[in-house]
Amino acid sequence: MTDELPNELKEMTAQSISESNAQFVFVTGGSGLVGSNLIEQLLKEGKMVKALYRSSIPDIPGKEKVTWVRGNILDISSLEEAMINVKEVYHCAAIVSFDPSQKYEMFKINIGGTANVVDTANAACVEKLCFVSSVAALGKSHKNHEINETMNWSEETDKSNYGKSKYLAEMEVWRGIGEGLKAVIVNPSIILGSGDWNDGSTKLFKTAYEEFRWYTEGVTGFVDIKDVIRAMIALMAADINNSRFIISAENRTFKDVFTTIAKSFGKKPPNKKATPFLSQIVLSLETSKSRLTGVKPLLTTETAQAAQSIVKFDNAKLLNTFPGFSYTPINATIQRVTKELTVKYKL
Repeated sequence: MTDELPNELKEMTAQSISESNAQFVFVTGGSGLVGSNLIEQLLKEGKMVKALYRSSIPDIPGKEKVTWVRGNILDISSLEEAMINVKEVYHCAAIVSFDPSQKYEMFKINIGGTANVVDTANAACVEKLCFVSSVAALGKSHKNHEINETMNWSEETDKSNYGKSKYLAEMEVWRGIGEGLKAVIVNPSIILGSGDWNDGSTKLFKTAYEEFRWYTEGVTGFVDIKDVIRAMIALMAADINNSRFIISAENRTFKDVFTTIAKSFGKKPPNKKATPFLSQIVLSLETSKSRLTGVKPLLTTETAQAAQSIVKFDNAKLLNTFPGFSYTPINATIQRVTKELTVKYKL
């Protein structure tokens, strides 16, 4: 019957048959920092990619090769359609917010949306899922010990709504694992990359560029977006299932990181130490400014507390699993990202 079709229709039919047998890699959160960088790398490796986006397709090399699906992870029907002929799923979609007013929406997306992705992936019989969680899901240590993968968020040590949402999202993944899904969970620390500097972790660079004066001696983990992507792809390719991995290059003070970013931009580094008392004053000013301008506040109660905390992460598990893997030094990451942002925003 195919022989009776015009040549143009024959080609379209052949392409349709080819695509129907294709094994795609599906990425949720395709327009975010992690999702967009992941898609770019998957394309470089010759993968056939489907990606979910909510409002705009990211401007990345090779975007025309991606099968873009408009929708969101709360829409089960769009997920079911997207997961046809999908072999692997990278679940990157999430809301990262420390604003109390976004708690309900964040829980709905991070927890309920993850449940939908897990259920749909199981129903579609995908081979493996990688869930992008956060070190926030690991909670904090009572005695400032390094945090590792054995730990979990609890209200006793951490009041973060974001941390709670990611911990409960992980529980949905573990439920899916119990139902037969093969999966790995990654817990990145603060990710440094040239995303939208008005939102997410890239906002650190804009804050430093604008010569924010205040600093704290708080400590946390930082990691290059490229290292996060390399680790995710390596874990999906390996015969590793039902496990979680911290992805963090270095434990650094906020003062050190902000100073390095500012100097890389040729800007003045922060020079006023924000004690807990002064942090509350700055928090109050930022809140008032946000109400007047409608712009999200730089500081919230959660971020002010985090900026004062000393939280260190043990990254040994990933390095022991992949002895050939090494992290990019954070100073080198900062140099690269500031250059990319300078070009991107014509600074």
